[in-house]
Amino acid sequence: MYRLMLLLAVSVVAGCQTPMPAANPKMAWVEFSTPFPNDKLLMAERLDKQRLADGRFFEVMPGSHELIVRFDFEVPSGAGLNNMGGPSERICYLTINFDHFEAGQRYVLEGRSIAFIPEARLYNAKREIVAEDRESYCLM
Repeated sequence: MYRLMLLLAVSVVAGCQTPMPAANPKMAWVEFSTPFPNDKLLMAERLDKQRLADGRFFEVMPGSHELIVRFDFEVPSGAGLNNMGGPSERICYLTINFDHFEAGQRYVLEGRSIAFIPEARLYNAKREIVAEDRESYCLM
């Protein structure tokens, strides 16, 4: 029984370390960034209203798309939501629309939070902002 549990644990850890797939040159690639230490997780949730199996990136056909990301971050104490003294976690879903994805291009979707307000910006390869979140929905 011990060996079975050990084998299961090793396979779960190995599954979490799956390498990123190679980028398809006929599609646009969107990776993620969170510049602040209290920003814990930025993850692909939906592409054009379809849930994704791998939340580590978006790979999209050229053209117009709606991206929804899950953004988890810590809210410092005294930020209006938490009066218990320690930080609390906030989970938000941010929607970004961009009409001009180009094949073979890499984009970076950056999520950041100021106190309890989330925001996301989509940058092109020249580090120019090409889109920002237009709506967000947060849980606590």
